[in-house]
Amino acid sequence: MIKVKNLYKKFNELTVLKGINLEIKKGEVIAIIGPSGTGKSTLLRCINYLEIPDKGTIEIGKLKIDFEKITKKQIHELRKHTSMVFQSYNLFNNKTALENIMEHLTI
Repeated sequence: MIKVKNLYKKFNELTVLKGINLEIKKGEVIAIIGPSGTGKSTLLRCINYLEIPDKGTIEIGKLKIDFEKITKKQIHELRKHTSMVFQSYNLFNNKTALENIMEHLTI
């Protein structure tokens, strides 16, 4: 299960994520849809800690993190349970989707 509570992210004066709450049960498939610039990718990047949230919490299984008090050890644990593939860039054209996902494990 993935549970996000009260997630906030600002870029300068622009609040992109404002108190986001999300719960995804094991085996559940969801879609995050909306117009360009509404924070979909920012949400995913915050869940992966590729973007640093201003505040909020995340639970993935037994791991629970408060983003205002996160430690390097927790970041490492979080990244053991998450990953992200970027659409249209940062991929190798000569590799399959699976090979692109595994690339960081073999470099």
